[in-house]
Amino acid sequence: MTASVGADSANGPVTAGRGVLEGAFTLLDVLERTGEAGLTRIAAESGLPKATAYRLLEQLTDLGAVEKSGGRYRVGERVHRLAGAWRASPALRQAVQRPLRRFARMTGATVGVCVLSHGHTMVIDAVAGEMRHLAPIVPGTSSPCWTTAAGRVLLACTPVGRSLALPPGSGRRELADIRDTGVAYDRGELMPLVRCVAAPLHDAAGETVAALYALVGASHPLPRLADTTARVAGAISTSL
Repeated sequence: MTASVGADSANGPVTAGRGVLEGAFTLLDVLERTGEAGLTRIAAESGLPKATAYRLLEQLTDLGAVEKSGGRYRVGERVHRLAGAWRASPALRQAVQRPLRRFARMTGATVGVCVLSHGHTMVIDAVAGEMRHLAPIVPGTSSPCWTTAAGRVLLACTPVGRSLALPPGSGRRELADIRDTGVAYDRGELMPLVRCVAAPLHDAAGETVAALYALVGASHPLPRLADTTARVAGAISTSL
């Protein structure tokens, strides 16, 4: 009996610690989906008691993993910084390197590939083009999904993206159009002198794993660039 109690005592802290970690990651998953939410919604979606959710959220806030403003929580800067150290799969990075450089030479565009990370798009590879002085986008650059064409492709075409909360006034109709056409546009919404086209990259199972984008000046014809972007995206997808 004594040995049994001893074993339970030894395992107890480990089990309790794992439970805390699982609870913390569950809360971060909820914040990834919602973007920003209050305690009541977070507790409901996580399945945790409200008091437990509050305690863990406050601890995560103290650690910089979560930010709190006006009683609402969102993923914090520390998590985004740690995510910046994450690297996409070697197969994906290898598959995009040469096509990106050929694409940039062919079009003069700034081109790159983004993946979805904690409700943001993160650039994993990029080649600077003629608009480098206006859009100095380099690997590791992170932006809220809805603000970029590549981000909207990932919102529209990935299961995780479709589960994320959209900003007020943003349109699910646009996301449906992106799924139908296979391309997304930014006609100067983010930077007035810059236009962008993005298309999804698919793995062997047909799942969207990343987005290819091309940035050009305002005078560049977007339909032609969209055709080229979709064609390059298709070629990269075939190699994945």
